[in-house]
Amino acid sequence: MHTSMRHVILAIESSCDETAAAVLINGKIQSNIIAMQTIHQKYGGVVPELASRAHQQHIVPVVSAALEKAKVQKTDLTAIAFTQGPGLLGSLLVGASFAKAMALALNLPLVAVHHMQAHILSHFIDEPYPAFPFLCLTVSGGHTQIVLVKSHLEMEILGQTQDDAVGEAFDKTAKLLGLPYPGGPLIDKYAATGNPRAFSFPIVEMPGLDFSFSGIKTAFLYFLRNQSSQGPDFIQKHLPDICASMQYTLIQILMKKLKQAALQTGIREIAIAGGVSANVGLRNTLHEEGQRLGWNVYIPKFEYCTDNAAMIAVAAYYKALAGQFASQEVTPMPRMEWK
Repeated sequence: MHTSMRHVILAIESSCDETAAAVLINGKIQSNIIAMQTIHQKYGGVVPELASRAHQQHIVPVVSAALEKAKVQKTDLTAIAFTQGPGLLGSLLVGASFAKAMALALNLPLVAVHHMQAHILSHFIDEPYPAFPFLCLTVSGGHTQIVLVKSHLEMEILGQTQDDAVGEAFDKTAKLLGLPYPGGPLIDKYAATGNPRAFSFPIVEMPGLDFSFSGIKTAFLYFLRNQSSQGPDFIQKHLPDICASMQYTLIQILMKKLKQAALQTGIREIAIAGGVSANVGLRNTLHEEGQRLGWNVYIPKFEYCTDNAAMIAVAAYYKALAGQFASQEVTPMPRMEWK
């Protein structure tokens, strides 16, 4: 293959509290390095200022490790990609500034990637790939959406949360139960041994394919207050059942709308993406419902569910193939709109 036809892309992800870099050659991931930030645990959530400082510390070693693992020199690169948004402004700035400076120094084109679209395109890291058009439920700490994916670069939101994201509902539940941050995975862990029908929580009905999770968080707060009359150790005694019941309710809300979307569109290619797609309860439910309804279900590997640079690299690859490059004037967009 002629070298001008090769795509060797370095991708950088820094939207929240993971500093990540990946190298892709002609559509295949060669390395995917992630540096986690543990400093936020003692604050019970991500502190934006601390996140951006940690990105500054991690970005050079992470990029070096990604290039080294892929056995790629800086001079081999054909483009540099980065997450433009959505995300925390300070965090996005670190990744964008680094990518722009490196692209300028090496005289390479830039590719600016939408973080949530990259989550969806994580399905094209490993085969089997979903066939177009497919529906993707994108679930994370900041987003809950049902997306109609028409091609690698053409996507349409059919429904989304009108208030909080499902990931935030998981984390808030964990916080109210006194579990350490990040609490979502712990809810999943305790739920595995609990009874999902031990307690019932109200479901807010939203029109169309939209979601709402603020009501269930409030209901959960009142539930804990009401149960405190049973003694201070109520949570401790019933933790698996509480987690299982809350998780069951949240998954039912997601699945109801997803089934509705599949029915409306007649699409049977169904995918999930985003941090909450690592939830074992959700993954199992999707497989079960998929078998029952005759869906082809696609779920990314765990390492590609949470924030990572491999998904940024894959999204950048399809943008590069279409000639969609960014200028040096491109700026990070914390509330980046869907385009």
